[in-house]
Amino acid sequence: MQPWLKAKRVGFCLSDKKRRKLNFLVFAELCRTRGIEVIQVDLTKSIEEQGPFDVIIHKLSDLMVEADQQDPQSQQLIQKFQDYVEAHPQTILLDPLPAMRRLSDRFQSYKLIQELQALDQDNQFCNPPYLELATGSQSEILHLIKEQKLTFPLICKTRVAQGSSSHDMALIFSEEGLRDVSLPCVLQSFINHNAVLYKVFVVGQSYFVVRRPSLKNFAVGKSDRKTIFFNSHEVSKPESCSHLTERDEGDRLPSGPSDRIIKFISRGLQVSLGMSLFGVDVIVDTKTGKLAVIDINAFPGIKNKENKEQRKLQHSNRPFGPPSLRRSRSSI
Repeated sequence: MQPWLKAKRVGFCLSDKKRRKLNFLVFAELCRTRGIEVIQVDLTKSIEEQGPFDVIIHKLSDLMVEADQQDPQSQQLIQKFQDYVEAHPQTILLDPLPAMRRLSDRFQSYKLIQELQALDQDNQFCNPPYLELATGSQSEILHLIKEQKLTFPLICKTRVAQGSSSHDMALIFSEEGLRDVSLPCVLQSFINHNAVLYKVFVVGQSYFVVRRPSLKNFAVGKSDRKTIFFNSHEVSKPESCSHLTERDEGDRLPSGPSDRIIKFISRGLQVSLGMSLFGVDVIVDTKTGKLAVIDINAFPGIKNKENKEQRKLQHSNRPFGPPSLRRSRSSI
């Protein structure tokens, strides 16, 4: 049995939007019927007086980003939370702050995927070529692109992977389009995947997969197309009807990722991060048929209503072993 399943007092730090998205009231009521007290933690007040807690469930990643940007109030709240965790090592934290900090940086996430890929003896998946950009002129950026063997079109993403602005991306088709790059950012080679994204949700010992819309195929190589700006959250909604997700005639739905690959990726990331709640975005390369990991998300939300075809991909009854419930004891 998981240690947190024995909890009698659970605290949570979640935004109103996150609670609605997770249908958290149903979870809280289910806990109460089993004798588990669920309490909302108010970071503006003494956490000590609100405790003790056996478990704290949170998504403080946005607050952590604000603190990193030197917002005094956010820094104070995060420090208060960290102090409480340090003073109560017996409290299980879902999930560790250092791990969430790592996932808030896309460049660090991609390095993590590369590390996991190095352990994949069967060569089951890949991470598309990417490049971290902090500064540089258009010519310098082009030199780095050629050096790292990235190919057009390129996906331009913010380096910070949390907050609403992290979903704002651009698809760049040529050297001229590099003027649209907003630094700092991460550039990643775009891989055609027949407009299908698979979102893997890892919850404790289990995971499940849903299919979502994604960007349609584009010709590989430079073109005179203008940069396409889009919001990945809007494009990949279950009900999305964007022209950017329309498959061309002959573009077939890819078969879903194999259970073996997803299990390897999920287990490997869980061991590396020590996290229990995270998501992985994967696509299937139409050229090679190989799986590509394109993003990792801390405590992602899932729509309450997924269509029947998505539910067919569910693997929630396939546990792959106990997660590492390491507590956040590092300074932030």
